[in-house]
Amino acid sequence: MHIPDGFLDPIIASITYIISLAVIVFSFWKTRGKLEEEKTLLISVLAGSIFVAQLLDWPIPGGTTAHFVGSALVSIVIGPYVGVLVMSLVLLFQALIFQDGGITTLGANILNMGVIGCFLGYFVFKVSSKYFKERDTFWASFLAGWVSIVGAAIACGIEIGLSTQFQYGILISVPAMAISHGLLGILEGLITAFVVDYLAKSRPDIFSTLRGELVEERVVG
Repeated sequence: MHIPDGFLDPIIASITYIISLAVIVFSFWKTRGKLEEEKTLLISVLAGSIFVAQLLDWPIPGGTTAHFVGSALVSIVIGPYVGVLVMSLVLLFQALIFQDGGITTLGANILNMGVIGCFLGYFVFKVSSKYFKERDTFWASFLAGWVSIVGAAIACGIEIGLSTQFQYGILISVPAMAISHGLLGILEGLITAFVVDYLAKSRPDIFSTLRGELVEERVVG
């Protein structure tokens, strides 16, 4: 999923940078001064775990790489705005230290795995949790994890498929990314669901108001 340098033409790379930077600035504004000390520690743990997990990837034909993303997990636990900031830092350090993803394509990688992944995962969790009557947190988190990674993969496929620098067209890049990450999404969904379900049971206090209400309803019911 990490797009390397040379895959995107200047126009697409510039557009993704502008969108990503705008969302990062807005997310920082939305979250400044609102994080408790305990959540700060949790953010560090999540960021470190996602950083390591994303390094375990493999190449796929007609696309880039497939790997665990973690966007839905971080956005469900600490909210999409903080999630965007966490994912942006993870992707930045991966690009600078391990050359996992390019510098010119960093805007696209943040847009896909950070912005789209976090907000899409959060939205799916918020909506689907209203319809799962039993084990709502588990299944809503699973669906959020799956949709999040597939949505990010499709966005990635569209970007590289439309790029004049990439040898494959959109009819190859999008299916390649969507199918491979659709399968990987099952694992992503399960990891997301088990972690969120564990935290919901053991530490409901770390969740924001929305997640706390869901857990409370489940415990009372």
